[in-house]
Amino acid sequence: MADDLTPTPARPRVRRGHALAVTAAGALLVFCSVLPWAGVEATSSLIPGAVADDVRGIDDPYGVYTLMAGLVVLGCGLAGLLSAFPRLAALAAVPAGVAMVTLLRFVTVGGGGSLRDRISFDLGGLLSIEPVLRFGWFAALGCALAAVVLSALALFRRA
Repeated sequence: MADDLTPTPARPRVRRGHALAVTAAGALLVFCSVLPWAGVEATSSLIPGAVADDVRGIDDPYGVYTLMAGLVVLGCGLAGLLSAFPRLAALAAVPAGVAMVTLLRFVTVGGGGSLRDRISFDLGGLLSIEPVLRFGWFAALGCALAAVVLSALALFRRA
């Protein structure tokens, strides 16, 4: 009779929090690839304000590569979230690392694919033209870095 009252051992719970976080980082990386990444801004002391021309991420080949890497990160996160092996989300470190390299190449090679984004000149206080990085590039870099860190956490999590 006492044998019937002993509890059965519970199945170990599978934690999917890191896989969910990798999925969210991948979705945000995809979203950040359509935001403005760079631009040329002209300012003058004669006229208050500035004139700007922006380049979105997907307007440049590096932005398209980042978009594709974000889709792969999203897929790896979903695979870890929906499968019996949540450590599959750790595979997202590879495309997220590629996205980081692509984002850095966007800055070093020159965004927008032309020389006008890399030239800066200043004519005293009269006219100043310079290239600028927009918030979308910083957000994409942050999402790619977060995806790398979260996928590493998904691999080395405690059981």
